Amino acid sequence: MDKDFDGWNKKKKIIHAKNESKLYHTRELWWASLGVNIGSEQDGSGENYDRPVLIFKGLSKQTCVILPLTSSPEKHKMRIPIKKVQGKDASAVISQIRVLDTKRLIYKIGFLDKDIFDNIRKTIKGLF
Repeated sequence: MDKDFDGWNKKKKIIHAKNESKLYHTRELWWASLGVNIGSEQDGSGENYDRPVLIFKGLSKQTCVILPLTSSPEKHKMRIPIKKVQGKDASAVISQIRVLDTKRLIYKIGFLDKDIFDNIRKTIKGLF
């Protein structure tokens, strides 16, 4: 599959030029511009190269740790089902945990149940 790195670079320049940081909180679900990435790294999709993410931990006003979400029904120990997100069954992809600049956050779409979040946290702690 060909990846549109050039299209993503144009979009990335626009995102980078923004002088705003979004106010976010742990356990929130957001749409975020993840872009076009290398190999098996989780990509965004559509013209904005975005996908839903879970805010796992805040690091600063400008950065947070996120988990990309997927609607793929594939079962895997690194995919934890969370609930329906905008009408689709979703899972957090813990193998793709990463730091994200808050400029990439587009808009908030919800808040994750505390029990589900605690399960994700325990699973991630178990990896290290």
